[in-house]
Amino acid sequence: MLDAIDKWLFDSSSLTAHGFCLLWQPGLIWTYALSDTGIAVAYFSIPVMLGIIARRRSDLVFRPLLYMFAAFILLCGTTHWLDILTLWVPVYNVEAAVKAATAAVSIVTAIALWRLLPLALTFPSPAQFRETNEALRESQERLYQMQKMETVGQLTGGIAHDFNNIVQVFTSGLSLMERRIDQGRTEQIGDYIPAMRQAADSAAALTNRLLAFSRRQALQPQLLEPDKLLIGMEELLRRTLGAFVDLVIQPWDGRWLVYCDPNQLESALLNLAINARDAMPNGGSLTITALDRTMTAAEVGDQEGAKPGNYVEFVVADTGEGMSPDILARVFEPFFTTKPAGKGTGLGLSQVYGFVKQSGGFVRIESQLGAGASVRLFLPAKDRSQENEPATAAAVRPDGAASLGSEPKVLVVEDQENVRRQIVEALSEIGCRMVEAKDGLEGLQALESVMSLDLLITDVGLPGLNGRQLADAARARKPDLPILLITGFAGKALNDWGLPAGMEVLRKPFELHELSERVRAMLASGSSAAGLKRRM
Repeated sequence: MLDAIDKWLFDSSSLTAHGFCLLWQPGLIWTYALSDTGIAVAYFSIPVMLGIIARRRSDLVFRPLLYMFAAFILLCGTTHWLDILTLWVPVYNVEAAVKAATAAVSIVTAIALWRLLPLALTFPSPAQFRETNEALRESQERLYQMQKMETVGQLTGGIAHDFNNIVQVFTSGLSLMERRIDQGRTEQIGDYIPAMRQAADSAAALTNRLLAFSRRQALQPQLLEPDKLLIGMEELLRRTLGAFVDLVIQPWDGRWLVYCDPNQLESALLNLAINARDAMPNGGSLTITALDRTMTAAEVGDQEGAKPGNYVEFVVADTGEGMSPDILARVFEPFFTTKPAGKGTGLGLSQVYGFVKQSGGFVRIESQLGAGASVRLFLPAKDRSQENEPATAAAVRPDGAASLGSEPKVLVVEDQENVRRQIVEALSEIGCRMVEAKDGLEGLQALESVMSLDLLITDVGLPGLNGRQLADAARARKPDLPILLITGFAGKALNDWGLPAGMEVLRKPFELHELSERVRAMLASGSSAAGLKRRM
């Protein structure tokens, strides 16, 4: 049977070549040959392209149809190739078999295409794709605004709750104090002061966390040795964590120093340690270490605003309960907490995040349920050759009550009248001669009119001419003048501009004795510098 099929397909002894019908005219024969060659080559290239598409786009629902269409095109190309062959060799049986196969495949392909037609008609055009993508973008950047508004709502709600509690302590305390004064029982007034002072401390801590979250706190960065900072915190951390948490501090003895605000860094590490302790109710292990890291552009690419370079990485790793992916995605949101009501404000990690970002670094958290958590703080590093020279400060009495003796002249510029009066009264008690100004312009006039000024104290957030601008104007007139900037919201004014020698920052709210001590030290330092300059 196979012999019969083979003879039928390839025995062309009784047949005449197709060129005979063309009267063997070269022009016609070569026109046929070249035309069919071009068609066959084009046809043979199309199945290759369709095969590549079908292989690389496994997600296409009509992928089987691509293979079927490729087979149809391949057979069509073969028929054109056979048309060339039969010009000289009359293998019409082979050509008939290929045409029959082509017909079968083309019918099946056509049926499949017709069935696909309704779906194909629903495919969007390029213009529709553009419109859809634009609508999707608008729906997203809107979703983002909604999420921001939800965060703001959560933030303001949390602030209102906490501040209402704080205000309630003051309102109740003042009311009771007024009653005792009216009753002549003034000896009992002091009983209410501790609660009110504690409420004031809570308010200060809350505003500080909010400023850290918004990256607007007044930072005072210094060059710090990471290992010394961690070792210095060890005793505090052990007392905070308790006996059930095994604290391991691993000194690294790295090459670099970290450049940041030391108080804020200690607060951030303490926050992370407390969170870790709460995540290990049955005890566990907490490891804290610092590492030198050189980060490439690829390694910081997922961190907005982060730059490649040298960092000191602080790692706080615990063996606690860990976090699920949905909680991990929200840990930096303000007032988001998994702790029971009254056990946490939900501002701890947002404060850490804000401080690190404002310091030019970034934060990464790795955690899985049941596998603990690892928080990594990356802060800008500098070489040890840039280490700060030890600052000299005059010894002062902690109560700040003794007179300075020489009656130095101090200019206080503060737009909040009650705050200004309190500063003036506190510094008058230690022997300062006070000059007051309620805004930057009045302060500038005072600088021009007051002779032999020894110290300028100015709020940063003054209306019109702000405190930093006033400080620069004062330094232009008297380059050696000590200046103390007081601020509760500095924005970028202090961090980006930098502070020259003899210009310091005191954060609001502050204790009056803290102000007095700072003034004493700055006046003593200013007097020493002036004396040295005269001797030189």
